[in-house]
Amino acid sequence: MNAVIEGKPDVVRTAITVLLAEGHILVEDVPGVGKTMLAKALARSIDASVRRVQFTPDLLPSDITGVSIYNQDQHEFEFRPGAVFANVVIGDEINRASPKAQSALLECMEEAQVTVDGRTYELPRPFIIMATQNPVEMEGTYPLPEAQRDRFMARLSMGYPTAAAEVAMLDHHGASSPLEGLRPVADAAGIARLIAAVRTVHASTAVRQYAVDIATATRTSSLVRLGASPRATLHLLRAGRAHAALHGRDHVLPDDIQTIAPVVLAHRLLLSSEAQLARRDPVDIVSEIVRHTRVPAAR
Repeated sequence: MNAVIEGKPDVVRTAITVLLAEGHILVEDVPGVGKTMLAKALARSIDASVRRVQFTPDLLPSDITGVSIYNQDQHEFEFRPGAVFANVVIGDEINRASPKAQSALLECMEEAQVTVDGRTYELPRPFIIMATQNPVEMEGTYPLPEAQRDRFMARLSMGYPTAAAEVAMLDHHGASSPLEGLRPVADAAGIARLIAAVRTVHASTAVRQYAVDIATATRTSSLVRLGASPRATLHLLRAGRAHAALHGRDHVLPDDIQTIAPVVLAHRLLLSSEAQLARRDPVDIVSEIVRHTRVPAAR
């Protein structure tokens, strides 16, 4: 993936961390910086089922979840699965769809299942949604509701590449698509085994308390109107376990929680009017909270 996404090793590592932590990723940035390329690169790296949904204003919920169609030959309704029935779902420009279409993802993101006409259908495992979106200020966008933003484990921002990385991109990607040479490095069963291994990474009582203390601090900060939810705390610990596993450890350190906290918590916060007037960045606020939260002492 680093050969496809030039100069963004931290972004690639975070995407893999969220995959192993059984989360979903929201990639938000201005057009043209490689959001969709990141999602497609991760999908190409896994030998599993992949579906892409181009979110548009006329997209219907049934296009995402599926629909029951009457079969005249068998005289019964049969279910036609929608785009979410895949291991990796790429939701391109998710905030260009109406809130009604966006809400179709709520159940499948949280429970890995879809309910249509009173019947529940399980989604394949592993299951990850990688959604891209342009900033809300862009034309033709609908802001994601808080309930849906909270279901994304992490929000990534690509940012502009450095001058050297952009020159390398022109050299390597100017003649052909970098995705053409990308080959899978794992299959769905292998990813499922890695996810199961990540679940066994030990998190001590002190580290779990540390994650709760950070989440609690976001709820009591004068800069924040709506802080991190209990779901966010759970996501923070899961991502911490995956971060530790990627660094070859069988236990979570406070450093893991500190590193992953800004991308896991920042997009969930609603800032106070004072913080908005001061143009404070949620990522900076989370980083400041992490710095002021007492780190558990080593034993």
